[in-house]
This record gives sequence, structure tokens and C-alpha cells, in this order.
Amino acid sequence: MCFDPNAIRCVNTCVCLAGFADLRCPDNVSVDSLNTRYVLRWDWPHESAVNQTVTFTVQYLASHEKYWTSMCVDVLEHRCDFTAAELHYLALYLLRVRANTSQRSSGWVQIRFCPDKHAALGPPSSVRLRSVKGHLEIIITDPVTSSNQSMKTLLDNNLRYLIQYWRRSEEPKKAKVLQTENNVVMLTDLDRQTWYCVRVQSRYDFYNKISVFSDTHCTRTEGQMPYWQIFLYFLISLLLSFLLVVLLSFCCYKMFTLLKNTFCPAIQLPDHIQELWLSDSEKPQLLAPESPESVCELLVMVSAELDAVAVDEHSNTEDQDSSTHGRHGSGDSGVYSTEEDSGHRSDLQMSSRKHREELHDGTLLEL
Repeated sequence: MCFDPNAIRCVNTCVCLAGFADLRCPDNVSVDSLNTRYVLRWDWPHESAVNQTVTFTVQYLASHEKYWTSMCVDVLEHRCDFTAAELHYLALYLLRVRANTSQRSSGWVQIRFCPDKHAALGPPSSVRLRSVKGHLEIIITDPVTSSNQSMKTLLDNNLRYLIQYWRRSEEPKKAKVLQTENNVVMLTDLDRQTWYCVRVQSRYDFYNKISVFSDTHCTRTEGQMPYWQIFLYFLISLLLSFLLVVLLSFCCYKMFTLLKNTFCPAIQLPDHIQELWLSDSEKPQLLAPESPESVCELLVMVSAELDAVAVDEHSNTEDQDSSTHGRHGSGDSGVYSTEEDSGHRSDLQMSSRKHREELHDGTLLEL
């Protein structure tokens, strides 16, 4: 272990050693570290060296060594990654940095660094969940070093884990807590067919190191679903089905209305057609007849035989007259008799036609 009482953060132990007074030393020197990854950072005001190129040099020295080892030489960035130096996790180191120009250098800024005490501890490398017969198995992978070795080998197996688990329907602040040193944990006090979420945190109690939580992982337990949950799902599905039917009906109605207004728009009918839709009290009505005689007359049917009889009687009368006239005028010539018969026949036809017209007119008048 690193027991150096002076191994504290840079803000309390930064020391600018002797150098050129007119070139400022780097400020706010600190180490960003996670497991065995180390990066030295600093600030430097460039306005103190206008029109000059300023570079930086970083060195480290182990407490059991006598020579400084250079890690970054004449770098422009305000950082130096010395993970590749493979510092011993339990050793104490001195780290220093200075600014350089082409003609001069600033003083060294030196800090103490002990990885075992100062390096931050990372969360587990991975967390996997597996449902086993209604239980939940948690498989935890240790945090690793820069060379992919387990941090347990550097911490003398003093690494522990804090596990938080909760139902996914709840908030993480209601999570249950379990601490363990094992990499495989089985959670048994869980409900069947329920979603649970898990996250894990690494802990190193010797220096009270606590990592951030890992990513949250969720899975569902197996087993028979509770009856109350089945009934609840049934009610929810029934309600959703009803709402779906109502929604579809409403959409169909709106679509039908839209199509009706598009292809069959409302048109104002003429006034004489709208009168047909008036109420019974507003419609014009015919007067009811007082008696059948007031609207009906007797229809007399005359047979066609009457017309033929009248024609025959008229023909007989004309024949008698014609015979008498023939006896008195027998001395006339045959030509005269023939012409007279033809004229008489024409007169007879005209008389018959006239009689039929008078008879027909009389019948119409009688009707």
C-alpha cells in the first residue's frame, strides 16, 4: 500500500521549482486517473509569451529510484498520458512538468501521486442478466487495468460490489440493495413474469473508493403469471378493443360524410318542389264532394246499329221517291236516266253522311 502522508492532490502540493523568472510555470497541474490509466493535465497562459512557440516536458520519478524518466518531451498539448509507463499500483511517484521555448524554460511544477490512493476506481466492465426458473442471475465482470487484467489482483481481492435492483415500473430510488464479493449473484425474492432492472457499483473500502454505477440492464423473470395480472390484462385489452371500435366507427362516419358532401353536395330545391314537403295543414286540398251527382253525369251509350238503321230508312225513302219520278218521266232518254241515277246516288251518299254527322253530334250533345 501507499502510506505516504504527503501524497495528496496537486492543489495542495504543487511546487514551482527554480527557473527563469520571466517564463511562467504551468498552473492547475492534476492527474486524471481511472484504474491504471493516468493522464497529467495543466494550464498555461499563452499571453505571457506572445509570438513564441511554447512546448512542455513531463517527467516522473519513483520513490525507490534516483533518476527522472521523461514521458512527454516538447509537446504542444496541455496533457500527457503516461499509462504506458506502467506505474506500480502501490508505489509512490513524483510527477513534474515545465514550459519551454527555444531560448528558455520555466521552473518545474511537481506533485506527488500514489495510484493506490489517488486513482479512481471504475465500475464493472460488464453486467449480464439471465432469468432462471423465475429467479434472476447477475453475472459481474471485474473492472480491468490498461492491460485487461482484473483490478482484484491489484487490490488484494478487496473489491466488492453494491447491487441495486427494482421493478421497471418503479423508480430507481425505490431499489433494493445487495452487497457481495462474488461475481455471480442469484436474486430469488422476485415476482414471476415481471420486468426488473439492475445496476452495479464497485467499492474499495481501504481508501473508501466508490465507482459510478454501471449501465442499467433490464430483463423479465420467467414462470406462471399471477391470476390477478392475467385478469387485469384482460380488462385492459377489452377496454382497448372497445375504444378501437369507437374510433373506427367515428372515422367511418367522418369519411362517409366527407364523401357525401363531395359527390352529393346539398342543393337548394326550387320552391314548387319544396311545397310538396309542406305539412298536411299547409298543402292545398280539393273540396270534398257533397253528392255523387254533383260531379258525375249519366253516360248514354248509343249502338252502332242505330246509325245503320237510320241509313237504311233514309235509303228506302229515297228509292220510293225515285220510283215515282221514274214512272212520270219514262219518256226521257236513257242518257238522262243514267245521269239522274248517278246524281241521285251521289245525293243519297251525301245525305247518309250528313245524317250520320247529325246523329253523332246529337249523341255528343246528349253526353
